Amino acid sequence: DFLGLATLTILEMAKDMVRARHAGQEGFAYENVPLDDPHTYRLFADGKTEAVFQFESRGMQGMLRDARPTRLEDLIALNALYRPGPMDLIPSFVARKHGRETVEYPHPAVADMLSETYGIMVYQEQVMQTAQILGGYSLGGADLLRRAMGKKKAEEMAEHRERFRAGADKTHGIPQAKADEIFDLMEKFAGYGFNKSHAAAYALLAYQTAYMKAHHRAAFLAANLSAVMDDTEKVRQFYDDAIANGLTLLPPDINASDYRFVPVDAQRIRYGLGAVRGTGEAAIQAMVRARSDVPFADLFDFCRRVDKRHLNRRVVEALVRTGAFDSLDPHRARLLASVGRALEAAEQAERAVGQSSLFGEAEAPRGGREAYVDAEAWDPRRKLLEEKTALGFSISGHLFSIYERELAGFARSALVRLAPGERVWMAGVVAQARMQMTRRGRMMVLTLDDATAQVEITVFSELFEKCRDRIQEDALLVVAGKVQRDEFSGGLRVSADELLDLQTLRARFAARLRIAMNGQADAKRLQQVLAPYRACGPATCQVVVAYCNAAAACEVALGEAWRVRPESELLAELGAWLAPENVQLVYNGAAA
Repeated sequence: DFLGLATLTILEMAKDMVRARHAGQEGFAYENVPLDDPHTYRLFADGKTEAVFQFESRGMQGMLRDARPTRLEDLIALNALYRPGPMDLIPSFVARKHGRETVEYPHPAVADMLSETYGIMVYQEQVMQTAQILGGYSLGGADLLRRAMGKKKAEEMAEHRERFRAGADKTHGIPQAKADEIFDLMEKFAGYGFNKSHAAAYALLAYQTAYMKAHHRAAFLAANLSAVMDDTEKVRQFYDDAIANGLTLLPPDINASDYRFVPVDAQRIRYGLGAVRGTGEAAIQAMVRARSDVPFADLFDFCRRVDKRHLNRRVVEALVRTGAFDSLDPHRARLLASVGRALEAAEQAERAVGQSSLFGEAEAPRGGREAYVDAEAWDPRRKLLEEKTALGFSISGHLFSIYERELAGFARSALVRLAPGERVWMAGVVAQARMQMTRRGRMMVLTLDDATAQVEITVFSELFEKCRDRIQEDALLVVAGKVQRDEFSGGLRVSADELLDLQTLRARFAARLRIAMNGQADAKRLQQVLAPYRACGPATCQVVVAYCNAAAACEVALGEAWRVRPESELLAELGAWLAPENVQLVYNGAAA
C-alpha cells in the first residue's frame, strides 16, 4: 500500500465485521468475490456510489448512470477517463458501448487490443501496443516513443514518425498517409493516456467496495463511519447515505455501543461512542471494560465504576447530550444537571472504600435516584441542539420537524421539489452560512435544510443588511427567491429576494389561530391567556375555537375585539395548557 489508502483499512474492517457477525461467512475473503456480480453493477449503473472508492463524486455518479458499466473493464476505463483531457472522450466511449456510435479501429490488426475500450486509446499501454503491433517497435522502444510523445520534442518526434512509417509499411503494408494518421492519433492519446495497471488496481478496489455496499451494507457503512469518526461532516454524509440505503442507525448507548460503529445485523448499525465529540478512545475503552460483566444501572453507577483516570465531566456531559444514557433514564436535562454530583459522589465513594480497607469500616453508601438534581425537561428543539453539540448533527430527529406542522398550512415548495426557473417560497433551517466577496460587494451564501434536501441560498448585500438579524444557524428561515441551475456543482441555487423568520412570517401571513377545546375546557382561562395578546391591525389574526362535547361539535369565531398577535409566547402557553396539537395557526394564501 504505497499510497496509504484509507479504503484498504475500511475493507479490512468490513471483512472482519462480516466474518464475526454473519453466520456462514467466517471464511469471507475478497479474493473469492465474483467479478461479474449483477447487483454490484446495478449499484454502479444507478450511480448509488457514495462511499465507493474513486466513484463517490456527483460527476462520477452522473457518468456511471450514462455509461451503465457491466464489466470490470468498463470500470477500469471510466476510472482512467474521468480526468481533465480524457473526459472529452467519455461521451464517445458511452455511445460506442451502447451502440449509438460505430466502433472504429485505426487498423484491423489492433482491433482485439482496443476492443475492451471500443476502439478508443484510453491507456498508455494501448499506445505502446499500437506502436509494437503496427510500427514494429519492441515494447522497450514503444515506451521510449510514449515518453517522447509526452515531452513533445519536435526533433525526436520527427525521428519516431519516420521509424513508425517504415515499420508500418514493413509489417502491414500501411501507406505513409495512413501511417501518419495513426501516428497523429497515438500522439493525441499519449498526451493524456493513463497507466492501465494503476487504473485496474483502483477499479478492483472500487468494485470490492461496491460489492460490500451491495451485499454487506451494514458492515461496509459501519466500517466507513468508523474510519471518519473525527470528521463530523463525513460522519453526517455516511449517516445520511446509510439512512437512504434503508439502514437503521441505532443511537449511542452506554450499555450497547462500542468505540467504533458496529453492525448489529444486516439492517442495523449501532452508533460508535468514539464519534462523540470530546471523548477519546481511552475514555470509551475504559467504559467498555467497566461494563464487561454487568451493565451500568444509572448515571451514579456509571461514574463509580469507570476508571477515573479516563473520565471527566466533559466526557460524561457529551454522552448525556447524545442520549447515550436514555436506556437508563430518558430525562436528559436532569442527567446533565446531575453530572457534577455523580462524579463527586463517585470520588467520595472511592475515598470511603479506601478508608474502609484501612480501618475496617462499612462499605461506602451508594448513590441513588434520590440524589439527582431536579431540572425542567428539554423541549424538542433543545434536545436536538444538545445532540448537535455533542455529535455535530442531530440523530433523533430533524430540527425542521419542529416547525413542519405549523408550516403545513403555508403555501411553499419542499426543497427536494424545486425546479429551475421558478420564483417560489420555501422554508428550512439554516445549516450553514458563509460570507463571500463578489464584484457586486458582499453576499451571504446560506445552506437551507428542510429534511428533504439542502439548497444553497444567495443573499446579496442589500437584502443581507436588511435581514441579517434573521439569519442564524439552526433557526427557521422562510425564503422567497428565484431557483436556478448551478452549473459548477450541477445542483440548484436560489437567489433570495425575501427572508422571513418565524415571527415575521406569522405577523405577515397568519390569518387565524385555531384552538381545539373539549367540553371540560375552561372559557375563563382562555380569556385570561388571550388577553395580554389582544390587538387590532394587519399583524393580528382571528381566533377560532373548535369546540366539542359528547353531544355536538362546532367552530366559533371570536369577534374582532379578540384578534391577537400570533406570538411564540402565546402559542407556547396555549400548547402547554391544551397540548400543542390543539393549537394551530392557519395561514392565508398570499404566499402562493
